[in-house]
Amino acid sequence: MLARIVQLLAGAMMLFGAWLLFIGAGPAGVEALLLGLVVLIAVRYERWRDRPRRPSSGPHWQSTGERFEDPGSGKTVEVHYNAHTGERRYKSDDDV
Repeated sequence: MLARIVQLLAGAMMLFGAWLLFIGAGPAGVEALLLGLVVLIAVRYERWRDRPRRPSSGPHWQSTGERFEDPGSGKTVEVHYNAHTGERRYKSDDDV
């Protein structure tokens, strides 16, 4: 939702920059147009946060035996540990 709003604002900034260029306000129009374009591209192609997480299974992942109730979701989760990276992941009973 927020990404969609930012994209719309970036598009409006680009239109405003094009309008400024049209009426002859050169440098301000170029700046507004470029700023809108950069923001639009950055939001549109920001995919690193949307990547699916790697599964916490495989030869390097081992269960620590720790289980607890996650206060945020209310689900029981199990802790898995990767000895090579030191990373910990939490899997709910639904995932196991």
